[in-house]
Amino acid sequence: MTEEVVLYERNGPVATVTMNRPRYRNAQNSVMTYALDAAFERAVNDNEVSVIVLAGAGDHFSAGHDIGTPGRDVDVSYERKAVLWWDHVDKAGSDQRFARESEVYLGMCRRWREIPKPVIAMVQGACIAGGLMLAWVCDLIVASDDAFFADPVVRMGIPGVEYFAHPWVLGPRAAKEILFTGDRFTAQRAYEWGMVNRVVPRAELRDTVDAFAARIAQMPAFGLALTKKAVNQAEDQMGMRSGMDSVFGLHHLAHAHNAEVSKDSLAGMDAKAMRGASEK
Repeated sequence: MTEEVVLYERNGPVATVTMNRPRYRNAQNSVMTYALDAAFERAVNDNEVSVIVLAGAGDHFSAGHDIGTPGRDVDVSYERKAVLWWDHVDKAGSDQRFARESEVYLGMCRRWREIPKPVIAMVQGACIAGGLMLAWVCDLIVASDDAFFADPVVRMGIPGVEYFAHPWVLGPRAAKEILFTGDRFTAQRAYEWGMVNRVVPRAELRDTVDAFAARIAQMPAFGLALTKKAVNQAEDQMGMRSGMDSVFGLHHLAHAHNAEVSKDSLAGMDAKAMRGASEK
């Protein structure tokens, strides 16, 4: 791959970090994950940046984790670490999956949730499974009216994506609905459930996010950082972090079960099969 999988741009006090695999609906391989991490770190360490925007190039925000493109890189090892755990590449079975997903999925998302600057997700088109994780670690979500969301991984026999924030961002009943059915839900439904802050026409998405970010950027940076930490701590006191840890264990029980009773840890599902099931 010669193209940059993540783009970085600063316009005044706003840094925009853009996932750039539009051909694959911005499916997240490890190269993208660590490029996102580097871009977020760049924005955090730039004193001129007050607000960060996370975007996806092309028609879609993100179709989720890369489970089938030519750029899939599950065997790649990286020196940067989100968690202090051994590398996965020379391990087998559940040891390998647990180590990798602790690092590039749950670990990275938790790291990004703690970014000390406000982060706005600018969502259009598909925001599926791992795409939900990226949107959920952001502080605010602005969606176009054609955006749609889903976590269909129960079709694999797995109880939701690794960053299991569903009950906190959706409420228990809405969380069960989207998981039990695997169905897509609209931006308007997400707004009604409290998951999305604003829904706007596609043509107005960029301008709306820019105006939102500019308004927030006028607030004192340290005050924003402390306020973000306060809300995150309140969520964790409501059980979010410990609940997520418990579900991560169930997630890996499901992977191990799939590996025993089917041909692989994803129950034989690939990107095409998952997309086809979701579109029915």
